[in-house]
Amino acid sequence: MNPDDVADLIESELEDADATVRPARDKHDEDHLAATVISPAFEGQSLVQQHQQVYDALDDHMTTDIHALELSTYTPEEYEEHGGE
Repeated sequence: MNPDDVADLIESELEDADATVRPARDKHDEDHLAATVISPAFEGQSLVQQHQQVYDALDDHMTTDIHALELSTYTPEEYEEHGGE
């Protein structure tokens, strides 16, 4: 799966999500990805719960198309506080 497809899938499954996905290693290594996901759905959720929501959005792709995913999750407020890393 290419990074844009992964971002689209996350955004379609999570409330008002904004996902940025890129290769974590080399641009040709598409099964090792890094994602930053911002969503109000993360309000009041632990980091583990936030990550689980993203994994649930990706469903079977996590076991078939994506070998590894480096994940950063934020509520919109947290993202602003961190300066939009």
